[in-house]
Amino acid sequence: MKTPIFKVVKPGLQTTVQDLGRFGFREYGVSPSGAMDAYSLQMGNILVGNEIGEAALEAPLIGPVLLALHDVSIAICGGDFTPKINNLEVALWKSMVIKEGETLSFGRVKKGARTYISVAGGIQIPRVMNSKSTFLTGKFGGFDGRALEEGDILYGNPFIRRNRLLDAKLIPEYKNPLSVRVILGPHKEKFTPLGINTFLNEEYILSPQSNRMAFQLNGPKIEHSGGADIISDAIPFGGIQVPASGQPIILMAEHQTIGGYSRIGSVISTDLPLLAQALPGTKIRFEEISLNSAQNLLINSRKKVQYLNWLSRS
Repeated sequence: MKTPIFKVVKPGLQTTVQDLGRFGFREYGVSPSGAMDAYSLQMGNILVGNEIGEAALEAPLIGPVLLALHDVSIAICGGDFTPKINNLEVALWKSMVIKEGETLSFGRVKKGARTYISVAGGIQIPRVMNSKSTFLTGKFGGFDGRALEEGDILYGNPFIRRNRLLDAKLIPEYKNPLSVRVILGPHKEKFTPLGINTFLNEEYILSPQSNRMAFQLNGPKIEHSGGADIISDAIPFGGIQVPASGQPIILMAEHQTIGGYSRIGSVISTDLPLLAQALPGTKIRFEEISLNSAQNLLINSRKKVQYLNWLSRS
């Protein structure tokens, strides 16, 4: 039976329900969506005792104000927006109990760009195409396909799990400047040697005109060899398009499924959570890495998450 767990007093900037994404529907033009920072979402779920892919709240820059309607354990991971329970500051990366009648709120941004609120027992909403994730562009999934609004009631199956915390070595650092590792291609031939050199050796600034669909970067122009356009093909989370302007665009969680701009490279999966936490104005540099090295990093990262999940349940 569903239990009311939170009432939305203030929704924040664009607080949405997200899980690990919606897969298997790209051929129909459906974006995977899901958490921008999958690492923070998974760590929060491990801390409160959920399955690692359970839905949580993702809040960029301005967090929500939530009134607890039931005693429940929560964990706040990712960006530090000075979270408070009844105006008393609380720690990130640990489980804690919020009691019925208490209020969770957020203050100034200390670091990171997105905070994740995981709730013991999860958030009970219908799955759409096997996912609870909000697809804002498509206006479905999550909470009626939209960001939370004042007065919304969130339901769950609340339980208590106290005082689990993440080892400091496992808490990521959000840096500025930020070095992001990339695999070059698949349209490397669409760029001159000078263009490739510019991409790998110059610095770019994350534009405020960035969102869950794409991060726009400003910096030295990347030179094409011929035109910038290609016959539209499939694009991944982390793919880096370069239109005729020469300014790179990184496709993020809610990216379109195909695109007609040449791609100079792709951000490796293990660096996407760090990139997702970059604030507007962050200086970004790209570093080439081999496919084999990127695969090994991903395998090791997944093993670490699986081991922590197993350890938390033992």
